[in-house]
Amino acid sequence: MSDAQQRIADLVQTNEVVLFMKGNASFPQCGFSGRAIQVLKACGVDTRALKTVNVLEDGEIRDGIKTFSQWPTIPQLYVRGEFIGGSDIMMEMYQSGELQKVLAGQAA
Repeated sequence: MSDAQQRIADLVQTNEVVLFMKGNASFPQCGFSGRAIQVLKACGVDTRALKTVNVLEDGEIRDGIKTFSQWPTIPQLYVRGEFIGGSDIMMEMYQSGELQKVLAGQAA
C-alpha cells in the first residue's frame, strides 16, 4: 500500500465522517463539494466537527482517493469507514431519508 493509500485508510478509519472534497466546509471550491456540504448540514452534521480533506492541497491524496474507493470523482463521503458515494448519491440518499439513517448509525 502506498503512503497516500495508507494516509487515506487512516483518515477513513479514525474519523466517523470524512469528506474528501475540493476546499473545506467553510469554503468549498467546486459546486459538487458545496452541494455535499449543504446535504450534510441538512442532515444535521456539525461541519465544525466534520473531517474534511482538501484534495487540492495534496495531489497524492487527490489521485489516491480515486483508486482507494474505485470511484472517479470528488467529493467522496465516508461514514464509519464505509464509502457512501459522491454528491449525486448523497443527494439521492438524502431525499429518500437513507443518508440521515446512515449518519445516525442506523441500518439503512
